Amino acid sequence: MLRKLPRADRTLLAFVAEGFFSRLSFGILTFVVPLYALQQGMDLATIGLFLSVNVVVSIALKPVMGALADRAGYRRSLIAAILLRSGVTLVFAFAATPAALFAARALHGVSIALRDPALGALLAEHGGKKKVAQSFAWWQTAKSLAGNGSKIAGGLLLAATGGDFQLVFLAAFALSLVPLHVVVRHVRETPPYRSVVRPAPAAVVEAPRTQERLERSAIASFAGLGLMISLTAYMVGPMFPIIMVAYAGVSLDQAGLIYGLSGLVALTAPGFGWLADNVSNKLVLSLRSAANIGSSALYIVAPNLAGVAAGRVVDDLGKAAFKPAWGKLMADVSALDKRRRARLMGYMSSGEDAGEALGPILAGLLMSIWTIPVMLGARIVLA
Repeated sequence: MLRKLPRADRTLLAFVAEGFFSRLSFGILTFVVPLYALQQGMDLATIGLFLSVNVVVSIALKPVMGALADRAGYRRSLIAAILLRSGVTLVFAFAATPAALFAARALHGVSIALRDPALGALLAEHGGKKKVAQSFAWWQTAKSLAGNGSKIAGGLLLAATGGDFQLVFLAAFALSLVPLHVVVRHVRETPPYRSVVRPAPAAVVEAPRTQERLERSAIASFAGLGLMISLTAYMVGPMFPIIMVAYAGVSLDQAGLIYGLSGLVALTAPGFGWLADNVSNKLVLSLRSAANIGSSALYIVAPNLAGVAAGRVVDDLGKAAFKPAWGKLMADVSALDKRRRARLMGYMSSGEDAGEALGPILAGLLMSIWTIPVMLGARIVLA
């Protein structure tokens, strides 16, 4: 059926399917793996370290894996990353010791480091100049919807199998093969970039090291921007259940309703993608920081069901706006040197990942030393 569609639409649908089924598979693991680690005898502190291993590994390896993707090809690298991710589920299924679980988590980090720059480069090439933010937006929407559904699926699978973690991991492995099939069948490698040899400008000939330093400084500034935006976003993200229940007194059934709103808000991402492509990417990108400020203020002034629900919606709107705008920014910057597109995306994406890792640590520190409102106030200042 997909073959009847124009190639551009077919490729976009393939990316959407990849995002949906990859997140569905690993979203199940996100729900199940901490419980499995607890069953294997890890204490809570060790579990916290264990859950951060993949992010740390991906931050360290993304520039290297981006360079590899530039050489080997984006499609090949994406396929290799999906195969590696599928292997991770099998390692979890047969891991019998904490050391094996840590190895599986580290392997997951390697797959993230290889996948993100390659997929980002493919989305940038597919979207071109006019629809790059919308391509990122549709992919992100699929991931968000699958992420919400996967947590439900993980609980249902555990219940249906009588708590048999191995069967749940094998089900996640089966789901992880779907995006592999879609990418192999419907995604084609973009033509490799070929530079045209031209006489270099005198300034570049005379000062190549200065040019290189300026380029590194520019990439570092974009990576720093991603770090700060992601840091303030993730100061609340993983801590939201604590804010709901311990701070605002929201009941568990009410918490479920609030999470249900996230799926609806995720559908706004394509609209933000259109705005980023056709109106102002800078405006859409700034909405993430505005949402961090607005949601924090709502949590502070209205620590109740209505305030927390409104704050969550504002937060999710900021997230829906950020992903397509950030994707377009990475595409625009990496387009300056297409020979190293994936590597440059890897550098910028590493900054975003670093913020994701540091956000919960900073939030936990502020909440343990002072209070939740103090943490939220610090989030406003940083945003």
